[in-house]
Parts: sequence; C-alpha cells; structure tokens
Amino acid sequence: MITIGKPVGRSRTIGHLKGDKGGPTMIFFGGIHGNEPSGEQAIQEVFNGIVKNGISANGNFYGIRGNVAALLAGKRFLDRDLNRLWTDEKIEKIKGKSKYELLSEDKELLSIHQILSDILKTESGPFYFIDFHTTSSKTLPFITINDALINRKFSKLFPVPIILGIEEYLEGPLLSYINERGYLSVGFESGQHTEREAVDNSIAFMWLALVYAGALKSVDIVGFEAYYRQLKNSAKENASFFEIIYRHPIESGEKFQMQPGFQSFDIVNKGKVLAEHNDKVVLAKQKSSIFMPLYQSQGEDGFFLIRKTPKFALWLSVLLRKIRMPALLPILPGVSWADKKNGTLLVNERTARFMAKPLFHLLGYRNRVINKSEILMTSREATAKNSMYKETWWYRNKKSVQNSYGMPS
Repeated sequence: MITIGKPVGRSRTIGHLKGDKGGPTMIFFGGIHGNEPSGEQAIQEVFNGIVKNGISANGNFYGIRGNVAALLAGKRFLDRDLNRLWTDEKIEKIKGKSKYELLSEDKELLSIHQILSDILKTESGPFYFIDFHTTSSKTLPFITINDALINRKFSKLFPVPIILGIEEYLEGPLLSYINERGYLSVGFESGQHTEREAVDNSIAFMWLALVYAGALKSVDIVGFEAYYRQLKNSAKENASFFEIIYRHPIESGEKFQMQPGFQSFDIVNKGKVLAEHNDKVVLAKQKSSIFMPLYQSQGEDGFFLIRKTPKFALWLSVLLRKIRMPALLPILPGVSWADKKNGTLLVNERTARFMAKPLFHLLGYRNRVINKSEILMTSREATAKNSMYKETWWYRNKKSVQNSYGMPS
C-alpha cells in the first residue's frame, strides 16, 4: 500500500509505503528548516519513482515534512528554530502551553512529535531516521551523526564525509532527541540550498538508504550503481571521518558577516580572517577545515571548525567501547554517575582539565557544561538499541566483504 501526500501546505505527510513483508521502518524528514526545500522535494520524487516503476518493498517507510509554515514562507523558521527545540524539557514546556500561547514552531513540533509517537507505538523495528538538510554555502555532501556505533556503521556505507560531535555544540536537534532514545539516526547535508545538485544528492542518498536498510532491492532500482557514483563524485571521493572542534555562536541581534568565498571543508590556517562579528575581526584559532560557514540572515551558528579523525582513533574507540571501558570511568577521582542507566557522568571541572576531551570522545561521551565546577558527560552508546540492529547485514559487516557500492558480496 502506498499513500502519497498532498502538496506542501496541505499535508504533513509526503508519502507512506507499507510493504508486503516484514522489514525496517524508515522515516525521512525534509524541510525541518523552511529555506531548505531540497530534501522535501527529493522524498517526493523517490516516492513517485516507486509508484511509477511498481517497485515492491519490505517494511514501512514514511516521508515527513518538517516546518510546513516556514517552507511555505521560504524562511528557515518563523518564530524560532524548530531544530533546536527537541529536548525533553522544551517539549514538556510546549505541551504545557495553551493553544493561544503556542508559537508557530511549537505547533510544528507537537504535530511531528505525535506522528513519531504513533509510528514508534504501531510499527516494528529496526527503525531508521534520516533528516535531509542543505547549507547556505557551497559544500561537499556530508553526513552528521551522534557518535553511537550503530550510526557510524550505517553511515560508513555511503561514500561521503562523516562529521562527529555536532551534538556537543547544538542543543535540541531532532536527530539528537531520537538518538537519545536509542534509534539509528543520520543527518544528510546534500549541498547548497538552491542548487539542483542538492536535490539529486538527496535522491541518491535515499535510494541507497532504502536498499542498505533492506526496504528495497538494488536490482529493482534502475541506475542504482549510478546513485552511488553520484555521491562519490559529488564528495570528490572524500569519505573520511571528521570531528567538530569549534563552533562560533551568534546571539540574537548581533552583527555577523562571513568573509566571502568559503566552502565547507576548505582548509584554513591559524590567523586566517574568517568573519566580522559585532565589527570585530574573527580569526581562525588553529589550522583546521571550515565547516558550514553562514551565508544567510537567520542562524545561530556563524561557522564551525573541524579536523580529520585518525583511523587509529576510530579503531581504538570501537575496541574500548566493546570491552566496556566506559563503565570504569566512575572509579576515577572527580567522576560519578549522574544517571547510570542512561550512562550519564558528572565530571568535576578540575578532573576534566587533566583528562583530555579526546579520551572521553573515544569512549563515546560528549560534554555539556552545567555550571562553573561540573560538566555533564552523556553517552550515546549507553542508550543505543544495538540488539535491534544486530541481525542486519551492515551491522555484522566487515569491510572485506563489501563491494564498491557498499553492498555485501
């Protein structure tokens, strides 16, 4: 059974396909930011392609529009950023408002939250959540993930760069909320807002994801190999892992102007002039790569800096997590459990000074400063529903049994 939603403005649902057999449940989001319509368009085109070509499917998959009102207006948001509201505290506060107090994005959140709740109650796993975005600057296509191993394993199938650690710098993204509940969640940034290539990259990514998750068969998709090559070529054969090391925040009402010409992944040397903020020059603090420089009027992130993650560090982090090394952290002075069930640590700031941040990152922890003397460390690994994905081919996959398109030989 296939349901195709109405045009934007009339329906939250872009499409819904229920396959004949058991399989994964996949949820694709497009337009969480209203000035990023490429994902919504790509989801629509893939659903239409499935209908037109009579492709059979397993499991269920949904296409969901994000900020419908902002999509209609062509703005990132109307009242506040929908992709910064997804924390338990903010959601409960929104739920407690009267209908007269609700802002535009509050209403969007409540609608999406209800749909997610219904899907998780009525459908079976494994669940895959994929959120399509674009950037205001030119960029290679790339993936952003919270650093859980299920996210890493699935993301490695795609021939594009993978960015770790964004949850440490942003509060309230939709995918972080979903990942905290243990489900696989992947963000795909397909290109610059207005470029057709961004739509094409999202289409390619969606076809690949549907096949990799087992919802569709590659032999039923005309040009499946071409979709893989498209992403590989668009990413200029860059499929490395990177980690965010700096975010330049912008407060409401402040003046910010990025220097022209920067593209994501451009290398910048220490001392390079990057922007002007409140009429003061902003310099690169170290040699790194610039990431998502802001070339639009709305946004709280001026730019990020990233660096490539060494392969050895990736390998070591997997090993340490598998032997449950994080469980030993509370025996260290100044480290205690804030929430053992969810793997949350409370770390004394003095202790943290002597324990390098990269060590916590290796073990899957990201930090949130809560006051001057304490840091809250959260682990995506502790809540990850690994058992839900352990029978999938990609979870059990070793690189040696992959062919050039990420599929098992």
